[in-house]
Amino acid sequence: MGVITIVGAGMMGSAMSYPASDNGHEVRLVGTPLDREIIEHAKETGYHITLKRQLPQGIKCYQIEELEEAIKDCDLLIGGVSSFGVDWFGKNVLPEIPKSLPVLSVTKGLHANDEGEFVAFPDYLAKMPGCEGLSLNAVGGPCISFELADRKDTVVAFCGHSIEILKKIKSMLSTDYYHINLTTDVMGLEMAVAMKNAYALGVSLAIGITESANGIGCKEDYNPEAGLFTQSAREIRRLLKISGGNAEQIIYGTGDLYVTVFGGRTRKIGTLLGRGLTYKQAAEELRGVTLESVAITKVVIEALKKQGEDLEQFPLLVHIYSLIKDDITVNVPWNDFEE
Repeated sequence: MGVITIVGAGMMGSAMSYPASDNGHEVRLVGTPLDREIIEHAKETGYHITLKRQLPQGIKCYQIEELEEAIKDCDLLIGGVSSFGVDWFGKNVLPEIPKSLPVLSVTKGLHANDEGEFVAFPDYLAKMPGCEGLSLNAVGGPCISFELADRKDTVVAFCGHSIEILKKIKSMLSTDYYHINLTTDVMGLEMAVAMKNAYALGVSLAIGITESANGIGCKEDYNPEAGLFTQSAREIRRLLKISGGNAEQIIYGTGDLYVTVFGGRTRKIGTLLGRGLTYKQAAEELRGVTLESVAITKVVIEALKKQGEDLEQFPLLVHIYSLIKDDITVNVPWNDFEE
């Protein structure tokens, strides 16, 4: 068995410790500067205060200052930071590891360069100083962290540029409940799953609209949600074509969209906007909550503008962008969805 080090003690990074531990590996969990309380508590009790579960027996926890010790003789490094921590990870962690150490990131998101060209996070990190020559890979697909920790059947895909390295990583993490597919279509998978946050906000608008008419906590109306889900899939497919990704990767994007609509911060912000709140009002209500849905919407719309793409192809994403940027209230452009 090997040694797997996870940097980033948030919910998803920490959830990866379960299949890693179940396969008999030594697991080391390293907190970022934002994870100090999580790591301190886990060191004392073995309990993860945000995942709200006992971590696998035998897991070793480290503060970021102990990174050098945590990566010693490591066989796989898992990046567990959010999209807002990508630059920190690329500047402070990756330059410190051996070039031979493969990296698997759970981060979902996209970068766009000055010309508006989309760059998947593994390729973005590969161009940062000190990261040249590293094998940078990523996880995509529908996965809720606490369900992975509960060992529920989970189907994901790992992407990277070397199928042989991907096979090695799969062999380290695959279990009877963590089912892993492999693809070298890095842009396709990363684009598909990155967009799930933006479009989950869009689908959740229907929840808030129903609540504004019938009261908070009322029975949901599934036809409007399904209509927004369908339009989301249509627009993700168009983004895959523009970015050069394989249209087949939409299966992971829609799967990820499905689970994201059922709960969490993205559903909350979409629901609040659907009730008729402006973005400023909704953001104030969710003060302190990281909103990756907002970040990815801005990145993609602004990149499409730079590319000169016809934004009429993306009426739902444009409306989400307008809710955020112009602080308007919801008015779903249903008629613009017709092909």
